[in-house]
Amino acid sequence: NARRRPHARAFRVTSPHPCDGRASPHFASKPCIETVPHPTMNAAVTNNDVVISRRASSVPRVTPRHRRASTARGVPCAATPMPGMPTTKLKDLANCIEAQQFDAAMLKELFVVADAMAEVKPGSEASRMLQGFNMATLFYEPSTRTRLSFEGAMGKLGGGILSTESAGEYSSAAKGETLEDTIRTVEGYSDIIVLRHFTAGAARRAANAADTPVINAGDGPGQHPTQALLDTYTIYNELGRLENLKIGLVGDLANGRTVRSLASMMTNFKNVSFYFIAPDVVKMGKDIKDELDEKGVKWEESEDLLGVASEVDVLYQTRIQKERFGDRLDEYEACRGIYNIDTAVMDAMRKDAIVMHPLPRLDEITTEVDADPRAAYFRQARNGLYVRMALLKVLLKV
Repeated sequence: NARRRPHARAFRVTSPHPCDGRASPHFASKPCIETVPHPTMNAAVTNNDVVISRRASSVPRVTPRHRRASTARGVPCAATPMPGMPTTKLKDLANCIEAQQFDAAMLKELFVVADAMAEVKPGSEASRMLQGFNMATLFYEPSTRTRLSFEGAMGKLGGGILSTESAGEYSSAAKGETLEDTIRTVEGYSDIIVLRHFTAGAARRAANAADTPVINAGDGPGQHPTQALLDTYTIYNELGRLENLKIGLVGDLANGRTVRSLASMMTNFKNVSFYFIAPDVVKMGKDIKDELDEKGVKWEESEDLLGVASEVDVLYQTRIQKERFGDRLDEYEACRGIYNIDTAVMDAMRKDAIVMHPLPRLDEITTEVDADPRAAYFRQARNGLYVRMALLKVLLKV
């Protein structure tokens, strides 16, 4: 077993680890992605730097085009250094409320920090960088991955965690306290607040009330910017580029804050186009379509999942969200099961494409797909830890 590290600026992939064969229980059966110095590259990875590939016997591993010869000769291992203070507009980031706050330079700089966060080891100096800081997590809606990855991120960097689960039921909100009053109270105990709420726009209200940084961990059907960050980082890691991409978004596009945020974030990159595949009652909202039109990003709606699967670099599936339908259960049942990803869809996909899903899933991706190396959704979830570690560092200015 060898450890797989996310992309830095140039890479070679080997398995097992060429230096010492060290293993990690967190990355079982994954190849090692090693940083390799490059004489001309900066933090950005251009669309010509990396050859797309997958971990499968029929498909070669990820190898930078300009480093194939070096890989054959062997290059010493190098850890990803922890960057200092940001130099892009990240240095001015006070809150993380919506995907539109980020431009391409900010994203690439954040991803370099995330690369370094994947290298943080218990007991190291980096693992104490947030010692003395407290993070409060206020979740008014259920969460597994987002809440635990934020709390895990803070813990891995030495910070303290103040947490309330089902905040609408077990906090003073049950007594009628306003969100603004809750935020003003909680910021007295914490240095940063992570908020998930059932109302679109709640994170903006919280940020307006607070003096400490606020991170939007999902506000109803509105935005989920940190999911968009980890999704973009996953595409970057898996495919080695963020330009010249075709992305298919499938499922509940009307209520899916993840796909809405991702569509907005990917407008930062050149030659990205979208296919929207959704039942009629949950089609992508006009606001996102208008934003794409305004920024000159091509999109089209389709009912042909197999046809789209054969064209795209990324097929992003989402769950039909029953909780957004209220008492309209007949509409929910009519939506379920129309567009599922199974082995037939995987057979139609290119070998260098990937399948993503924000999770949790029901039956919209069959379990048989999990064994396919193009199924990236559990790697995607793991990336959330590194991206949120990086975001905490940036917002707390350390």
